[in-house]
Amino acid sequence: MTHEMMVGLHVTDDDTYRQYREAMAPLLAEHGGGFRYDFVVGKVLKSASEHPINRVFAIYFESSVRKDAFFAHPDYLAIKARFFQRSVADTTIFGAYER
Repeated sequence: MTHEMMVGLHVTDDDTYRQYREAMAPLLAEHGGGFRYDFVVGKVLKSASEHPINRVFAIYFESSVRKDAFFAHPDYLAIKARFFQRSVADTTIFGAYER
């Protein structure tokens, strides 16, 4: 059973965000994870978030334990500090579930 999350972002720098995704992809795969869906959003009709959302994706892991290990990993935290924090203004977790 996989653990999945639906996430919305307000990406403010597409190039730096692309670098983030490229840098974190090998580590994500090592933790049994990947992206099931990934969308650039052109128009939001309704949102409960207080910030804009222009990117939506489904990310999965083999388990919630693997997810937690990935997001706490020192290499991921360095990648996040270098790229994610410079390119994403806000994050919304729509939900998490077991599939």
